[in-house]
Amino acid sequence: MTRLPWTLLLGAITLAGLGAEASTDTWNPRLKLAWKLLPTGSDARFRGLAPVSDKIAWVSGTSGTVLRSIDGGGTWESVGPKLSEQDATLEFRDIEAWSAEKAVILSIGEGNSSRVYVTSDGGTTWTQSFTNQEPTAFYDCIAFENPEHGMAMSDPVDGKIRLIETRDGGASWDIVDSAGMAPALDGESGFAASGTCLATTAGRWYVASGGVNPGRIFRSRDGCHWDVSNASIAGGEGSGVFSVQFRDAKNGIAVGGNYSAPTGAINNAAWSRDGGVTWTPSTSFPGGYRSGSSWMTLYSAALAVGPTGSDITLDGGRNWKLFDNGSFDSVECVKGPVCWASGENGRVARLVVT
Repeated sequence: MTRLPWTLLLGAITLAGLGAEASTDTWNPRLKLAWKLLPTGSDARFRGLAPVSDKIAWVSGTSGTVLRSIDGGGTWESVGPKLSEQDATLEFRDIEAWSAEKAVILSIGEGNSSRVYVTSDGGTTWTQSFTNQEPTAFYDCIAFENPEHGMAMSDPVDGKIRLIETRDGGASWDIVDSAGMAPALDGESGFAASGTCLATTAGRWYVASGGVNPGRIFRSRDGCHWDVSNASIAGGEGSGVFSVQFRDAKNGIAVGGNYSAPTGAINNAAWSRDGGVTWTPSTSFPGGYRSGSSWMTLYSAALAVGPTGSDITLDGGRNWKLFDNGSFDSVECVKGPVCWASGENGRVARLVVT
């Protein structure tokens, strides 16, 4: 089969979904993807990212920081919960949002440092709706399949990944019975790196893990009964699967690597076409350790980000191509090609075409 040049394919896919930013009548093979940095006025590290639209986005991170923009990232307002001096160092490593008013944030850490806060008035007030009481639990990620039903995942407790669940938009949480959870391996854990170690699509749930070799991905049709598969991504101490994302019930991508070796570009990505039952290593890998990923909901295109750059796949994770060398921890796309990224030193960006 004849293979089109990468730039031509990228131009075709980009133009197919950019609406007002590009004409769908013709395509230009010279078009390229790039990140436009936005002025947050913060030096926090934003691993939590929750864009709602091309105008509304929330980010969360170190030192109890939560910012919100309602003008496409032009200006940002500090809207985090009012914390005591003792809690001022909380790290909000994951956030989910549905509007300019409603959001849920997760702080990470051992013991009662793992918490959930919820707001319904744009951050004017926050309610602390969950505080971890288990000494061995360490919550990493949170995900919602709709505005009411969500889960958060912790590193293993008593040999199994711990999950909590809400059915009222984060206002209350219950521990999920672990009887249906597949056992964790010795040393296995998740990574609180981008909020995408827990994901949900098409009524199914996925948990990414590392600390073991290879990294693994847990899967469930109902959030209660879980199976697990090797992810074909190299794992071990500080390495494994950092991010898992599914486009539908069948097609998924996983990325990761070793965060202590950020330029390592071998065995750091895989893809699935059977709902996560089996995972195949990518043919060409992202350009280094990657902490976050997101489908562009446009054909089979997806993005991956990490400290050494950003990559795109046009074929469902089989091949990746570097398009930017800036550092980001998290990426999320909404409504097709509207994509945001966030990371260290207050970095937040939107995807643009040049």
